[in-house]
Amino acid sequence: MAAITRGVILVGHGGIPKGCPQELVTQLKRLEAQRRAAKRPPSVEERELDTKIRQWPRTAETDPYQAGLETVAARLRTQLDGALFAVAYNEFCAPTLEESVEALIKQGATHITVTTTMFTPGGSHSEVEIPEILDQLRPQYPGVDLRYAWPFDLDSVANTLAEQVKRFS
Repeated sequence: MAAITRGVILVGHGGIPKGCPQELVTQLKRLEAQRRAAKRPPSVEERELDTKIRQWPRTAETDPYQAGLETVAARLRTQLDGALFAVAYNEFCAPTLEESVEALIKQGATHITVTTTMFTPGGSHSEVEIPEILDQLRPQYPGVDLRYAWPFDLDSVANTLAEQVKRFS
């Protein structure tokens, strides 16, 4: 029996870096809306715009969201008992979930657990998009167990928030 190599991916929303022209984002969102309404795959133009925004140069000053997620990721990584680890973003920032899954598989991961910083129900990224992406990836990687650690236990989320409130009370 083959050894199990665990991997973990932390998915964040992703932010638009300062300096990225708003018209690029507006055009991307327009193309996404048209595609979703027509139930078509992404056009070449949409994919190119998405890549351009995701690859936009970033620093902690121009993209504080990415810097914050990377800090959380570094702290999470130390608690994962040596599992392979990657970060991914739903939009505006690289790498994508697909890219992170592929990277962990190339490193030898056979069991990948995906989690997100988006804790509450009702969000399209956490409830719809991430599961859809994983459903699309599973047939491509039949020897890999892809799991989504979601939904969150809302009592645990509430307890974490209550502890945060106590820190500032």
